[in-house]
Amino acid sequence: MKLLVVEDEALLRHHLYTRLGEQGHVVDAVANAEEALYRASEYHHDLAMIDLGLPGMSGLDLIREFRSQGKTFPILILTARGNWQDKVEGLAAGADDYVVKPFQFEELEARLNALLRRSSGFAQSSIEAGPLVLDTNRKQALVNGESLQLTAFEYRILEYLMRHHQQVVAKERLIEQLYPDDDERDPNVIEVLVGRLRRKLESAAQFKPIDTVRGQGYIFNELCK
Repeated sequence: MKLLVVEDEALLRHHLYTRLGEQGHVVDAVANAEEALYRASEYHHDLAMIDLGLPGMSGLDLIREFRSQGKTFPILILTARGNWQDKVEGLAAGADDYVVKPFQFEELEARLNALLRRSSGFAQSSIEAGPLVLDTNRKQALVNGESLQLTAFEYRILEYLMRHHQQVVAKERLIEQLYPDDDERDPNVIEVLVGRLRRKLESAAQFKPIDTVRGQGYIFNELCK
C-alpha cells in the first residue's frame, strides 16, 4: 500500500519510513502540512499517518483540509497528547484512529492494517477469491492450500488488485505501489508482473481472475471476501 507519513521529528519520520518500507509499503514521508497537501494532490495514497503537533498548519487543520477536499483515505493520528479531549477532537476532525507516542511499532502496524482492511471492505486479515487465499499479515498467497511462490513486487500487485476487486486499476496506480520515486517508474514493469501473476495462477489452478481493460488498466474480476 502507498502511505503518507506526516511527522516533523526527523528521527521518527526516518524510522517510520524504514520500518513501513520493510513491511512492503511505499511511503511518502514529509515534515509539514504544506508538503503533505502537495503530495496528496499529486499522488494517490491508501492511508495517511499525521502527527498533531506539526509546525505551521497543525495536524488537526491538515486533517480537516484533507476531508474538505474529499480525501477519503483512512487517517491514523500520531500524538504525544494523551488526554481524551485531544483524541476526541482528532476523531471529530475526520481521523479514523490514533496512536499515542511513544508507541510500539507492532501496535502501530496492527492499527494500520486494521484501517486498511476496513477501507477495503474486509473484516479479516485474509482475502479469498475462488481457490486463492491471500494472507495479508504474512504477505503470502495460497492456492488450494498450497503456497504460491511470488516475488515481493508480484505480491504487492496481487494484493492491491484483490483489495480493489471488480474495479479497474490504472497502471499508474499500480506503479505507485512499487516505487517511491518518479524516476524509478517504468510502465513496462507492470505488464511483466501481471503476466507472471497470470501464468502462476493459471498453472496452479487454471485460475484466470485478472483481465486487461484496454487503455485503462487491469481488473481482478473475481469477487473477493
